[in-house]
Amino acid sequence: MAAASQKQDTESGDQSAWHALDAEEALSRLDASTAGLDAQEVRRRLAVYGENRQRPLRRRGGLARFASQFRNLLIYLLLVAALVTAALGHWIDTAVIVAVVLINAIIGTIQEGKAESALEAIRGLLAPEATVRRSGRRESIDAAGLVPGDILILEPGAKVTADVRLFSARGLAIDESALTGESVPVSKTTDPVPAQCGLGDRHSMGFAGTLVTAGEGLGVVVATGERTQLGQVTEMLAEVETLTTPLLRHLDRLGRQLALIIVSTGALTALAGILLHGFSIVEMFMAAVGLAVAAIPEGLPAIVTITLALGVQRLASRNAIVRRLPAVETLGAVTVICSDKTGTLTRNEMTVQELLLADGLHVLRDRAAPSDGAADALARAVALCSDAAVEPAGGERGRISGDPMEVALLALAESAGVDIEAYRSAHPRLDGIPFDSGHRYMATVNADDDGHRLIVKGAPEAVVPRCDRVLTGSGTAALDEAAWHRQAEHMAARGLRLLAVAERRLDAGPADIHHGDGPEGLVLIGLVAIIDPPRDEAIAAVAACQRAGIEVKMITGDHAVTAAAIGRQLGLATDERGVTGDDLDDLDEAAFRRTARQRSVFARVSPAHKLRLVEALQADDEVVAMTGDGVNDAPALKRADVGVAMGQGGTDAARESAEIVLADDNFATIEAAVHEGRVIYDNIVKSILFILPTNAAQALLLVVAVIAGLMLPVTPVQILWVNMITAVTLALALAFEPPEDAVMARPPRRTNASLIPEGLGWRVIIVAVAMLMGTLGLFLRELAAGRDLAEARTLAVNTLVLFEVWYLFSARRLRESALNRSGFFGNRTVLIAGAVILLAQLLFTYAPPMQLLFDTRPLGLAEWFLAIAVSLPIIAVAEGHKAWQRRAGVGVPGGAGR
Repeated sequence: MAAASQKQDTESGDQSAWHALDAEEALSRLDASTAGLDAQEVRRRLAVYGENRQRPLRRRGGLARFASQFRNLLIYLLLVAALVTAALGHWIDTAVIVAVVLINAIIGTIQEGKAESALEAIRGLLAPEATVRRSGRRESIDAAGLVPGDILILEPGAKVTADVRLFSARGLAIDESALTGESVPVSKTTDPVPAQCGLGDRHSMGFAGTLVTAGEGLGVVVATGERTQLGQVTEMLAEVETLTTPLLRHLDRLGRQLALIIVSTGALTALAGILLHGFSIVEMFMAAVGLAVAAIPEGLPAIVTITLALGVQRLASRNAIVRRLPAVETLGAVTVICSDKTGTLTRNEMTVQELLLADGLHVLRDRAAPSDGAADALARAVALCSDAAVEPAGGERGRISGDPMEVALLALAESAGVDIEAYRSAHPRLDGIPFDSGHRYMATVNADDDGHRLIVKGAPEAVVPRCDRVLTGSGTAALDEAAWHRQAEHMAARGLRLLAVAERRLDAGPADIHHGDGPEGLVLIGLVAIIDPPRDEAIAAVAACQRAGIEVKMITGDHAVTAAAIGRQLGLATDERGVTGDDLDDLDEAAFRRTARQRSVFARVSPAHKLRLVEALQADDEVVAMTGDGVNDAPALKRADVGVAMGQGGTDAARESAEIVLADDNFATIEAAVHEGRVIYDNIVKSILFILPTNAAQALLLVVAVIAGLMLPVTPVQILWVNMITAVTLALALAFEPPEDAVMARPPRRTNASLIPEGLGWRVIIVAVAMLMGTLGLFLRELAAGRDLAEARTLAVNTLVLFEVWYLFSARRLRESALNRSGFFGNRTVLIAGAVILLAQLLFTYAPPMQLLFDTRPLGLAEWFLAIAVSLPIIAVAEGHKAWQRRAGVGVPGGAGR
């Protein structure tokens, strides 16, 4: 077969169906033999298929990424504000505003391009070398040189460097968790499997990026580079669109609204001044400039960034590392958490849960084995019939390493008091049969005190039929095989992985266990039920999320029954089995979306299924957090509103695709992060609800004065001072607010909810009008009393600032009263900010350089008391509005539920 036609067969022959072909047919289709290709054929195929690499990524330059950070209307407003302050000659203020813009742009540039990094991480999964058979000889080559038709040699510890159809497998087990999510290594066979089976059930295949954990095998390469299953994930990841966060969408909308209001109000005010009162165009231009300076929230981006950064620090102390700042806030809006099972919801360690012995079922407490004759015999048997090892350690006992199920069995033996190393030394292994997916059992022959002992462990359906007796407390008894099979089926239906353990005394010496049909005439000791149990803290965290109105869905590559059993223990569902990837493939789009919304446990799913589930939930206006650790999770992690990767057991591809990395791989940390996200959002809303009415009051002072034909109560440069000093002190203090009560007892806010929660818009108006009336009234009163204009303006500015100081205490609570000890003293930063602002105002009023810069005059004690008397009632205004809202039952903190 020519190289060109080989390529056509490989691609048009449906590479996903190689697992359904006989090994001989796969070799034939690829025009390959078990001896391997010769050098000339390798060169020809390499020219056709290309190197075994991922496609190079087209990257944007750093300058282009930096420039893209300025495409935001609020940033445009800030740049306009910088131009205005520069036109006024206030270069320090200009520098502050420009610095805010640049800091935000630099942070965004650093965080940009996570998809490209994820692709690079995936490329790194292809090992640099591969062991192949070519022209009948074993060779070690650069993995990039693999071509379809190559014979790949698989050995323990080696990475699979291309997709292969196995034609030889002896005890071969491959860890495919990075690709499929399967929690334990998969035993491989050479037998074909149905064409429609899922990725995790293709036992006749080895996939690029996975790891050989046991046994040995040979496979013919059927796909390289982008045509591998790993390559398909890469292509899928490249096509996934990254969504913007709710906060960024809200801020963008707020920026557009502010821009429209500021521009239109400024133009109308200037026009009114010219037409109604004959003010000059130059005067009205300066008034419009002052209005813009008053209305633009120069400090808002910095406050949002600092609030998020503080949340990042708090989350870091809870083992959650944030890679992208806005993701912190998005956690607070999450309505659905799609979580991987292994290691996140479970302990990621197989544990013996139950023993079925002749006298009945024993449920293990605290992982301790029962102390009776059959249980002791089982513990001793699994200590010998195991390839797991106890590694030396500094303490009393070493760490057990090996296959996770065998590690669990040795832990059982230790709990029964067996000194494994000493017991193995006293009963050395003389012979053995390694586990193989064909016969599905492992057997060892060990020296015993009075002869030899044959021990067999494996799948119940493979071991129990080889037994004719069962071990009891008083000896042995006849075996009721059907009854044991019924018990085994009942235990398996609960998601437990079962192993049967049997033995036989060999008084006449070692038996030949390698011929015939294998060991027979065994005495069944019992069945061992193993599972990776849920974390206790995960159970509590799932319940807390559900109380907070957040749905939790488990999406795993594990078996459907096992997944459902864990789901029931976690309180997710009562289904007997999870929805499988095959089930999802049979659904139309409407049924798929309905299933995604209604079901909670999904098993045996592929990367494409995970991505579709996330997209289906988002199509129903859900805000989705997705957790994962493998390459197979990367596309869904990137698509989710918040991707959460595992830091301990996760792959680089998953971590690079995610916004948040968990250092402890624990679901409880996600629940804590959601709590922190809600607190952060609350604090940002509080800052906005503080900034908007105070800026509005400043702008209204100019609007009303111009329309009424009055002298400006404050000058543009004085307004700029107020904006700058209050933004970096008072508004910023709200970023340090501790959480309010019952943060996790309310439902998530609606995805389409306004940045200003329901009913609080009126508070903005009421507070702004109260500040306007107090400040303007006092200014006019002082002018009427013959006060100098500069003195009246100085008093007006200080009154306005005091308004903001008092209002800050009320703004610490969105709905609840702040008229209590916690409201006044619960945030020490607020007290410090208040003291700083008062000190700044004293300098503003009395320091000669400030008097020269801002045209201020000294005030007497009576004027200060007057300013306090006028401004202090703002607390009653704001608290009165809160009291009315509580009585009327308007809204809930953070926005209405879904």
